[in-house]
Amino acid sequence: MQEGLAYICLVTSSMTLTRAKIEINIPRKRRGDCSQHDKGIKRYYDQVMQAIIRHVNFDVVKCVLVASPGFLKNQFFEWMIAEAVKNDNRLLMDNKSKFLLIHSSSGHKHALKELLSDASVGHRLADTKAASEVRALDSFYQMLQTDPNRALYGYNHVEKANSLQAIETLLISDELFRARDVATRKKYVALVDSVKNNNGDVKVFSSLHVSGEQLGQLTGIAALLRFPIDDDLIADSDSDSDT
Repeated sequence: MQEGLAYICLVTSSMTLTRAKIEINIPRKRRGDCSQHDKGIKRYYDQVMQAIIRHVNFDVVKCVLVASPGFLKNQFFEWMIAEAVKNDNRLLMDNKSKFLLIHSSSGHKHALKELLSDASVGHRLADTKAASEVRALDSFYQMLQTDPNRALYGYNHVEKANSLQAIETLLISDELFRARDVATRKKYVALVDSVKNNNGDVKVFSSLHVSGEQLGQLTGIAALLRFPIDDDLIADSDSDSDT
């Protein structure tokens, strides 16, 4: 959330669903008169609170992340709990401990990845696939910087690494399994089966999830390797694909 804007998103094991978007024009503070600004803020807070009540099933949801730049998240949470106490809203009061306040760079959806990468969030979401996907993708990016011969992406490079039984973790988008061409679908299924047979870990990313969208920017398939592969071998796989 950021002043005047908020998204209510449900993060499941396989996708991110936007349940509500709150967008309100809040009048600026004027010298000597903040009344219109304060009314706008309260109206904004109330709509966010009502959206949480309407869309969050506290019987199922493990943790509610409230994120914003600055102190907006803290001010909103204090206001919401005060309102819950005043109106005897047991739903919010009984689930107060599930709320986790976190800093984010903005209130837009793209900030969701940094939230799931936060250590305190990771502890709360340790058993969920969403956090696991983000960790795997972060590990890939880190390896790409520190030991690039152990981090590959693109089908030809990944397939070459698999032929050498070098894949420790395969990252693949579920979108590749929905390719129109049957032969294309089969080659990705065969690659996944082969990696598993070689005792590799396979993580299937949902293209509807933030982490899956990012993997899609890397052709939808990437791999962390058990050992480095020389650039010459990778170059051979490129030349093979051109012939």
